[in-house]
Amino acid sequence: MKKTLITLACALTLSACAPFPRQKPAAPDTVSGMRFIGEQRLPWRQEFQGTTVGGLSGIDYYADKDEWVMISDDRSQFNPARYYRAKLAYDLQSFKSVQLTGVSSFLQPDGSTYLTKEEYKRKNGVVPDLETIRVDPRDGSIWYGSEGDVTLGLDPFIRQANAEGHYLFTLPLPPLFTVSKEHKFGPRNNQSFEGLSFTPDGRTIWVSLEGPMYQDGPEPTPEHGAVNRITHFTRDGKVLGQYAYPLEAIPATPGKGKYADNGISEILSLSEHRMLVMERSGVQADDGSYKDYVRIFEIDTEGASDIQQLATLKDARYTLVKKRLVLDLADLKLPIVDNLEGMSFGPLLANGHASLVLISDDNFSKTQVTQLLLFELIP
Repeated sequence: MKKTLITLACALTLSACAPFPRQKPAAPDTVSGMRFIGEQRLPWRQEFQGTTVGGLSGIDYYADKDEWVMISDDRSQFNPARYYRAKLAYDLQSFKSVQLTGVSSFLQPDGSTYLTKEEYKRKNGVVPDLETIRVDPRDGSIWYGSEGDVTLGLDPFIRQANAEGHYLFTLPLPPLFTVSKEHKFGPRNNQSFEGLSFTPDGRTIWVSLEGPMYQDGPEPTPEHGAVNRITHFTRDGKVLGQYAYPLEAIPATPGKGKYADNGISEILSLSEHRMLVMERSGVQADDGSYKDYVRIFEIDTEGASDIQQLATLKDARYTLVKKRLVLDLADLKLPIVDNLEGMSFGPLLANGHASLVLISDDNFSKTQVTQLLLFELIP
């Protein structure tokens, strides 16, 4: 017990339990543009160290190890909830390769692996829906987020684990993020914690919802956008501020009776108040196939209203965050832009500019791909 308390204290304090890494991913203060360098793909349902690779919904770079981490949103259906480690080889001219190097299962507070939906009916614990991952810039531990499950009454969470996936800490959350099976308040199902980012100094954390809460208004449509919340936390869970983000309208019309959505799939901090936001929209055609539309924005929360005390955004008066389009991936004319959900800075390129990698969640579907897209960031 004493050892556990010491470990937890090191994880939570801002003192020198563990020093800052000597290297950190390069984060520019602002981004004026993005130059596409290249693409790599992983094989469909690749087998790796006894697991099925897929559902890669988050990515981050661990500079000290020159290693990448990639989280799977497998709800323990194929294998227990987990994250992968990988080496990416690239330079200014080309994206050469992706090589998986390891995999670790995330463990619940009691030391067991996360549950499947079937196990949840008869065991204690939760079913994960892991959508975002970050390496702690202070000690190299792993932080990750789950969307929860409204149908099961499971709240979203942000947790911290060590490199082996062993549980360390859960970020305390305000009641605002408690789910409601009545669909009157709280996060919508499958539209909760999708974005997570430390500020460059590692002192605070930004967390974004994918879509609007029930009490804040309707979801986006091809005719109108929506508003969702981005929250700024201290490392021990105090809310420093919460801001209203204007989601774009869905960029295409779905087939008759078919599905379409748009939401934030990841965020990446540039400074204390500025960040990149990736919006991803999926639009289903008449034949049931999907097309994804992905746009990268730079936003600034300075001057925006702190809405943490607003129980609902309906009919409320507030100032939205400022927002500027950096790249619409449709402009690249790639053969396919898949379900991109992860975004991370990488090492500096030879010209001193930061690199950026995006990764797609293939939903373990044969009709989709796991693609990694590499960019040079233009300051």
